[in-house]
Amino acid sequence: MRDLFIRPGRLEELGVVEALLREASEWLASRGIDQWQYPPHRDRITEALKQGVCFVAFEDGVPIATIQVDDFADPEFWTSEDEPETALYIHRMAVSRKAAGGDVGGRLLAWAAERAAAQGKRWVRLDAWKDNEGLHRYYEGAGFALVRIVDLQHRRSGALFQRPAM
Repeated sequence: MRDLFIRPGRLEELGVVEALLREASEWLASRGIDQWQYPPHRDRITEALKQGVCFVAFEDGVPIATIQVDDFADPEFWTSEDEPETALYIHRMAVSRKAAGGDVGGRLLAWAAERAAAQGKRWVRLDAWKDNEGLHRYYEGAGFALVRIVDLQHRRSGALFQRPAM
């Protein structure tokens, strides 16, 4: 297993982050999955880069993945009963197909859990596409438990997962 170096993305790496997300979108489409079939949210990515919560992962100096980890609990999904302040939240995780099979995603998820623990959080959470069962199995295999599925007509995402911070 090669070393993975993760650091906050830089504003000038907006194109790198967008390219990783577009590549993931194209791969999903090639498999008949309609997830992420829209241009990346440039405004949200730019803001995350400015805030230092959008990260880029490198192997041998080459950017191979991105992940956003912050304290934004989408209020349409996470309620006050979930105690949203007890978690960090994962958004927009994508791994280059060139790095597929190297457990980069699993290592990013473990890194996010460690980050949550270091910040005194109890959980690391994410929301996933409601009908992408393969993705649900992937997260469960990475130690996440399905909390519930929130079915909102205007949102395709809504499968809520969490795992303890390490």
